[in-house]
Amino acid sequence: MNIALIAHDAKKDLMIDFVLAYELLLGKHSLFSTGNTGKRIMEATTLSVKRFQSGPYGGDQQIGAEIANNRMDMVIFLRDPMSSQPHEPDIQALIRLCDVHLIPVATNIATGELLIKGLERGDLEWRHLAKYKK
Repeated sequence: MNIALIAHDAKKDLMIDFVLAYELLLGKHSLFSTGNTGKRIMEATTLSVKRFQSGPYGGDQQIGAEIANNRMDMVIFLRDPMSSQPHEPDIQALIRLCDVHLIPVATNIATGELLIKGLERGDLEWRHLAKYKK
């Protein structure tokens, strides 16, 4: 599965803790990330991450393009709801694309945990079928 991992600055440490907790599971999948989050993940783990631009420089849009082209299976985007983001329209567009293309998306650690547990159990295997139906 192709999994996007994104985190706002205030949530990057939480993302690192999350990825460290599930490193063995995540290592079985292809990981993608915006620039700084991906860099931090690779520095803290043994995981390989395909990095796009930083979010404010178009990384959210690049991941959105992967979603629109049916090349992403899950998005974990740890957002900071207490801070305004200069690229908020891009963030909303990314989440909208997940809704349009039926991509499971978590915007907080609680939902991220549920998605990872579902991935571990095989609950997201339907994504393989969805890729071929388009």
